Amino acid sequence: MNKRILGLALPNIVTNITVPLLGMIDLAIVGHIGNQTHIGAIAIGVTIFNFIYWNFGFLRMGTSGFTAQAYGSRNFAEAMKALTRALSLALSIALILIVLQLPIAHFSFWVIDGSPQMKQLAYNYFRIRIWAAPATLCLYGIKGWFIGMQNARIPMYISLFMNVLNIFLSFLFVLVFHMDIEGVAWGTVLAQYGGLLTAAIYWLVYYRRFLRYFNLKQSLHWAEMLRFFQVNGDIFLRSLCLVSVFTFFPIAGAKMSDEILAINTLLLQFFMLFSYIIDGFAYAGESLTGRYIGANNNHRLKQSIRLLFRWGLALSLIFTIIYAWVGEKLLWFFTNDPAIISAAHPFYGWVLLVPLLGFAAFLWDGIFIGATASKPMRNTMFIATALFFLLYYAFFPLLKNNALWLALLAFLFARSLVQTVYAKRVIFGIKKERCK
Repeated sequence: MNKRILGLALPNIVTNITVPLLGMIDLAIVGHIGNQTHIGAIAIGVTIFNFIYWNFGFLRMGTSGFTAQAYGSRNFAEAMKALTRALSLALSIALILIVLQLPIAHFSFWVIDGSPQMKQLAYNYFRIRIWAAPATLCLYGIKGWFIGMQNARIPMYISLFMNVLNIFLSFLFVLVFHMDIEGVAWGTVLAQYGGLLTAAIYWLVYYRRFLRYFNLKQSLHWAEMLRFFQVNGDIFLRSLCLVSVFTFFPIAGAKMSDEILAINTLLLQFFMLFSYIIDGFAYAGESLTGRYIGANNNHRLKQSIRLLFRWGLALSLIFTIIYAWVGEKLLWFFTNDPAIISAAHPFYGWVLLVPLLGFAAFLWDGIFIGATASKPMRNTMFIATALFFLLYYAFFPLLKNNALWLALLAFLFARSLVQTVYAKRVIFGIKKERCK
């Protein structure tokens, strides 16, 4: 079982690690061509798109869960339906986002505080990157489908190609053609479409036989779509809470000062690095949980979950040690401004607590997604989000920016605790009939 977990987790880790590394490269590029205003502008631009795209994370998560269960029961027609639904919905959502881009931009910059120069730079980034929406959302669905089919290698190859291309284009546009922050945005747009083309080629090479199962009318049948929307609706609400927290984080920092916004942006890179690595094991949890529930194999289900948590605990200890040993030195990679690095020092201790308090939340998310146990995920996120805002507003007058980090850690730990309580009933007590 450990071999099977690593066979799924390691490719997903490689896939995931390219995402924060890409963000770090973008941050490093603008951090060396500009000042804290450029860093803050990237933070605002990325925050807006995180808010947009993370809300539609169900395109990956829901597709993964449904596909894994179809794979476990060897129902390949249903697996094809899951992909068809995901891509149809992704294109519909992307069209709406493009049509409504101006209202979205005006609302976003009304909500987010920052200097006029910072907002202008962020808007320049936004108006270009929004055109990547069709590719980005379709890739969510395709990657979720591959993961559900127990194939983590193809998403890894897609992400490696896409993110290497993105980094190359960003360097080219910014450092060679001097396109400033717009160059970073164009690099992302072109790389997303390159990734989508790569995904289509892989699918045709390895899964062309599934075309015989394609039936748009049956895939979009109302009764089946209702179940699809029910699960994904819960995941959407869960994602909305998650995005609210991580969108509020830079907004709160910006209200304190441009310096605090820059500091929090830098320190969050450590959180993102750990989260994308532990998510590799969460994705393995999605695949295996869905597979064993689909196959009605409770013994394998329990065994896989037990081993996933052993891996998670080991990783959290390793990251805590690494961050304590060399973490602060890594800040120089993101910026060469000694004032920002010095100002970040008092808040660095919070980073050390993230792995130990947060790893279980990520693993449970993957397991619950694989089980399509969407309501408990949603309810857990409601509780954790309420706790986040309660603690922030209660302690902000006394702790200022420290209150923001305290609330974030409580948010992670609450998710871990509540889902652990839920798991006995909704995961280990689950019946195959509930997943059909």
